[in-house]
Amino acid sequence: MKHIPVAITIAGSDSGGGAGIEADLKTFMALGVHGTVAITSVTAQNTYEVTAIHDIPADVVYKQIEAIAIDMGIDAGKTGMLSNKNIIEAVAKAVEDYDFPLVIDPVMIAKSGAKLLREDAIETLIKKLLPKAKVVTPNAPEASRLTGIKVVDLETARKAAKYLVEEIGVEAAIVKGGHLTGDKSIDILYWNKKFYELEAPRIKDGCTHGTGCAFSAAIAAGLAKGYNVVEAVKKAKDFITLAIDYGLKIGKGHCPVNPASWIEIPAYKFSVIENIKNALNKLLEKGELIHRYVPEVGMNLVMALPAQYARTVNDVAGVLGRIVKYGKTIKPVGPIEFGASSHLARLVLAILKHDPRVRAAVNVKYSEDLVERAKSRGYNVVFIDRRREPEDLKKREGSTMQWIVDEVFREKENTPDIIYDVGDVGKEAMIRVLGESAADVVNKLINIIE
Repeated sequence: MKHIPVAITIAGSDSGGGAGIEADLKTFMALGVHGTVAITSVTAQNTYEVTAIHDIPADVVYKQIEAIAIDMGIDAGKTGMLSNKNIIEAVAKAVEDYDFPLVIDPVMIAKSGAKLLREDAIETLIKKLLPKAKVVTPNAPEASRLTGIKVVDLETARKAAKYLVEEIGVEAAIVKGGHLTGDKSIDILYWNKKFYELEAPRIKDGCTHGTGCAFSAAIAAGLAKGYNVVEAVKKAKDFITLAIDYGLKIGKGHCPVNPASWIEIPAYKFSVIENIKNALNKLLEKGELIHRYVPEVGMNLVMALPAQYARTVNDVAGVLGRIVKYGKTIKPVGPIEFGASSHLARLVLAILKHDPRVRAAVNVKYSEDLVERAKSRGYNVVFIDRRREPEDLKKREGSTMQWIVDEVFREKENTPDIIYDVGDVGKEAMIRVLGESAADVVNKLINIIE
């Protein structure tokens, strides 16, 4: 009856939610496998320190694995913090008894510097558990400790990966490049007597707490779904790169990766398109009222992804070719797409830096009557004098919208509902309606016009 892969994380609990089983379960969920757990240790931990560790008895660790194996079956597993040699031996026995592919993340030291694997347990890990592993995922310091080869570059990473497979007995080894230097993060995979290089941009200011946990969990998820080693590792590399890039900027230390970004970004994109589609339909229903307010440059209706995912105009959706007059009504020129807008998208992106709730805008041509109606309805209306814009900014592509927003927040603390200007030489006078969603701004516009 089973129709969904089952993966297990055999690891410690991070009370801060950034690493350990918490990161693993988020990863399993994001990649479409059912996540189960065998907790090895409970830690009191946050983004910058580990203040307490309590190891679970080894027999209880084994029993947790057994409980899952005899009921749901285990399609793949991964280990994280194993803490002591008794726990390692219990895990090795469980893998032998229930025969599932295992990814080993040889966690030795936390990001904060706390030791998570006792020194006397390392030999047990090498002799009893690593030979049973499908994949092992050490970073450079861990690979150095496991192999005795000092990993400082790609060549020594290759030697260490090959040693882990041919001397220790792991089926596949991937030596991660996060601790190495260079503009790119390059991981070295050795499998079936062949080397593979997996590279990604080295992300500046990315979040790295839980990186190793989520990466190894992503490989286990791929194996659980039936991927071969190379396929699973490549997918995991893409996954962890995104999770680092869109990490959660919380805490005082190493901010945690964001496994949810893998599914949240596509989900939000779908939601934004649907929101604009419904709002546009409402706008078209009122086309006879609105067509007189369409500016010469055309209207657009835009909405951005949530602030944590909105960085460029490609993260803002709008109407391709804008919305134009069509007889006595209005008509969209093209479909709704991300990256379809430039000016209005830049306006929203600039506002998001001040107020993450305001993600949408619509523009109409300036009308003194509309401005007065907006004020009478109680909307927060702000005037910007385009003539004050510095000449160098006028000539610089894409700078005007940022200047407008800077001017707004120089005078106001709260985000306005309306920003308007009366134009400048070669610049059409414009009203811009702001709101939390495309539906919100269209409702405001119709409320003002009617």
